[in-house]
Amino acid sequence: MPDIMGRMDIAFPHLNIYLENVPKNFSIFGFSIAWYGVIIGIGFLLALLFIARIAKNTGQNPDDYWDVAAYIIVFSILGARAYYVFFAWDYYKDDPISILNIRNGGLAVYGGVIAGFLTMFIYSRIKKKSFLMMTDTIMYGLLLGQVIGRWGNFTNREAFGEYTDGLFAMRLPVEMVRSGEITELMKQHMDAATNYIQVSPTFLYESMWNLALLIILLIYCKHKKFNGEIILFYLGGYGLGRAWIEGLRTDQLLIPGIGLPVSQMLAIGLIVFSVVANIIVRIRLRGKEAKSWPSK
Repeated sequence: MPDIMGRMDIAFPHLNIYLENVPKNFSIFGFSIAWYGVIIGIGFLLALLFIARIAKNTGQNPDDYWDVAAYIIVFSILGARAYYVFFAWDYYKDDPISILNIRNGGLAVYGGVIAGFLTMFIYSRIKKKSFLMMTDTIMYGLLLGQVIGRWGNFTNREAFGEYTDGLFAMRLPVEMVRSGEITELMKQHMDAATNYIQVSPTFLYESMWNLALLIILLIYCKHKKFNGEIILFYLGGYGLGRAWIEGLRTDQLLIPGIGLPVSQMLAIGLIVFSVVANIIVRIRLRGKEAKSWPSK
């Protein structure tokens, strides 16, 4: 069996996968670049290309999406960072300058999505475009970006869950993860001789969940009944997966004073909103269709 305990190694022992050198950074001309940022950047680029393709196929102008892309990228990153820092303030309060360092992770998906929605809303109002149609189109790219972007957590050794000995169990050297994310259960199962922890790869679960959701929405898109329907399916589908996955994670952001996982509570709220909004819209559409039927 390969030595899985090298400082830069990651292993999935039950899948017989042993990666001997998975660096967090690489160097170009002496400048250190984080794989986390590269993977996020690749996710953004492929998402934009995908959105432009969807827009063209649905009779929209792809240039509208390229125009708003720069704003969405900037404000989504700021929103993702602000959300994370707000709910992890105890970690940053003694070293505020570290807030500017996103090379080591610390971007919350929900914060980025919220900021992206607000940016898209403002842009659509200024340009007099359909907000619901544009966000429906963007949802496909957003999901693709999330599928890819989650692998930045892989190289950073973060966004993992509690100890498991299941099929997808992932082993990490203790020195490569933040000490605050190592639970008592992980310590109990830690091999003192090799000094590794074995965890649930929740980043992988979420990436695969988003991929499945993306495939479902692409299949369903031809049956779309109203603008905004894809958004609601995304919110409900993503919320359903996130509510489950967030319960497994050891790096949960908690609501101050309450102690409940903020992302899990928000996910449940999104599920409820999606279901209720879908029902209301469909009832109204049926009512309009009934009024349009010719009387006998």
